[in-house]
Amino acid sequence: MPQFNQKGNANNPAQQSPGDYNFNREEGRARINLRGSTYGASIADFDVVMSRVIDVLAELQDVKEVILAQERDYEYGYDQVKLLNEVASLISRLKRDPQFTQPSEYLQNNCERLAPTVQSFVQDIIAKDLRQDPIGAYVKVKRKISEIKVKIQRSPDRVSECYRHFLENKLQPLEEKIGQLQLIQQVGGNLSGHHIGDRDIYRQIFHPTIRPNFMLTRYMKNVPENTREIDRYDLGDLNTEVQILDKQDEIRPRYHITPPEFSLSDEKYEILDIARRYMSEHKPSKSEFAEPGRTREIFSNIGQDMINNIAQQKNVTLGPDEVDQLSSILTRYTAGLGVLEILLADKKLQDVYVNAPVGSSPIYVIHADHGECRTNLIPTREDAESWATRFRLKSGRPLDEANPVLDTSVRVPGGRARVAVVTKNLSPDGLAYAFRRHRSEPWTFPLFIENDFFTPLAAGLLHFIIDGARSVLYSGTRSAGKTSLLGSSLVELMKKNRIVSVEDTLELPLDRLEELGYNIERLKSASVITQSENEIPAPEAIRTSLRLGDSSLIVGEVRSEEAKALYEAMRVGALANYVAGTIHGEDPYSVFDRVVNDLGVPPTSFKATDVLVTCNRLTSPDGLHKYRRVTQISEVRKEWSDDPLKENAFVPLMKYDAEDDKLKPTDTLRNGESVILNSIASDVKEWKNDWEAVWNNIQLRAKYKRRIANYASESGNRELMESDFVCRANEKFHQISENVSEELGGIDTEEVYQRWNNWFEEQV
Repeated sequence: MPQFNQKGNANNPAQQSPGDYNFNREEGRARINLRGSTYGASIADFDVVMSRVIDVLAELQDVKEVILAQERDYEYGYDQVKLLNEVASLISRLKRDPQFTQPSEYLQNNCERLAPTVQSFVQDIIAKDLRQDPIGAYVKVKRKISEIKVKIQRSPDRVSECYRHFLENKLQPLEEKIGQLQLIQQVGGNLSGHHIGDRDIYRQIFHPTIRPNFMLTRYMKNVPENTREIDRYDLGDLNTEVQILDKQDEIRPRYHITPPEFSLSDEKYEILDIARRYMSEHKPSKSEFAEPGRTREIFSNIGQDMINNIAQQKNVTLGPDEVDQLSSILTRYTAGLGVLEILLADKKLQDVYVNAPVGSSPIYVIHADHGECRTNLIPTREDAESWATRFRLKSGRPLDEANPVLDTSVRVPGGRARVAVVTKNLSPDGLAYAFRRHRSEPWTFPLFIENDFFTPLAAGLLHFIIDGARSVLYSGTRSAGKTSLLGSSLVELMKKNRIVSVEDTLELPLDRLEELGYNIERLKSASVITQSENEIPAPEAIRTSLRLGDSSLIVGEVRSEEAKALYEAMRVGALANYVAGTIHGEDPYSVFDRVVNDLGVPPTSFKATDVLVTCNRLTSPDGLHKYRRVTQISEVRKEWSDDPLKENAFVPLMKYDAEDDKLKPTDTLRNGESVILNSIASDVKEWKNDWEAVWNNIQLRAKYKRRIANYASESGNRELMESDFVCRANEKFHQISENVSEELGGIDTEEVYQRWNNWFEEQV
């Protein structure tokens, strides 16, 4: 049988022949070159490949991972390599053991005809069979033992003694040693009737992760055994299928994706690999990066030209769609974040986790419908280092052992996310990542209604409060939806209201609102975690915002010294406009406790807060499912001195009813006893001292938002719940309200709704 070139470590891959290898001793990774070989890169399918891998393992020590490199990298992890390491170690021991390497004196002296056959059989097992087919070698020895036992019974005494010596001194010790291999023990019950040379049994054991050469991330292609599909959907333009799998005896589902880059032809992989190498040599000019938003477009255009040229040189015919596909993939792995972009484009994902040490475990995700899932993607250390470099450059913030935490944000086609990165010395195992995914479009109140996050009445109430220019804190536990709710509240603002935002990590969807015509000024403050001398502290940024003109003030998250500055802003006049921010806290008092006791805001200053909206992640009784709900909308009254809880300053307007899974109005709201709502009404002629008019207006707002959500859900026209249409619907509501008021001398809610609904039906 033909063998590979047996040369050892060739450090230059370009000069390597098939079978040559590189070894990274620090990482325990052996990379064996199989480019140009006549065999596929599969230990399971090809005995000559298994033989070469075992030879390499015998030459080296502490190999934890084996990569077989062709147009794609086939990577075998520690658990699989350990099985072959044990085989290589056994072969080395057997070769040094005189019992198996030296001819038996007894056989040579007494069994001249049998002695050469015995030695030839044993040598073949050690030198050939164990390397190419360890399971077959074991079966061969067992069958030889059975054969010899029969011959012992049928042969004359002198010949029987020869066979017995062969059995007891060679075959049975050899069977025992091979039988102790974990590989043999793993399949021990499946060897009856085994056909020597059949590789199917190895296909059940050796499953490589696959990585095209132009990529870093590894990919587990095969669906795990003992799984059933519980969900399936496509990621639109990415031509990627997502399967959610339920694996037997596992509570956590599997998130299995099949991106196009993992299922191309070898010709296309070669084209992409060459194009990537060319692209890595391209040094874009400063003018090309003058507009950061065009970076991907620049790389895409360059990539298309390269792919066309390479395909022509290789005599490969590619259609326009194929060129576009390859260009998109190339751009993703040169100008982008690789396979992370596919995950961040999945609208059903909420969080993406890459744990340290990177490469030892798969990526994990939090799915909106299925909770935490394990993916079939395994990033490499090179991935992690590449991402870290990009985030450092983009944010301008340090990330090193002296500054082991980096907070920033990232935008990719189809999604955006907040990024938290940790490294040594905080993370002893090196780089790790947490991505909190945000929708590329802002959340809207109709979307929240459809998702049961809150009720139409809650949407109408919050819209009324926002129009009333009150100060609102959106509180909740981690991942409860605070930032999404804050972002959706901005869609409720009329475009005539200027917005000034202060964020340390840019999470709010303000760039999209700017596209919709909002007047926005963004301020980026220094992170309280990441230290950077080039950034302005959050308190100074908030104070600066007050000098930027009459505006609504939005603070991304209140979590440190900026709290004092925010309450200063509220007290000195920012309250003339909508003021809002997010803060951690599971109920109104925990917000007060955090603001006053943790962040040092005087209790009397806390009275500048008008409304607290609390949202939380709730858990199903079985503990397997989580869902988000607004659990309380409370007003903060001002007539208290020391303890707002004891002095009943926190008055709920709506509270969550777990039995009905719904946010319900309290008697305070129904009976018109809200101090904040009456304060808003007191500034409007038609509403002053007329609670019924105020209540009707809140219900009117709830009614038209429910109309949008219901129609969009029933018709499948989900675009009606996105920010573009919701902004237009809100503006039309205000315009119609103004027209009706001028014509009738007051806001007739039935007339307003009728006219708005006529407009809505024309639009849809």
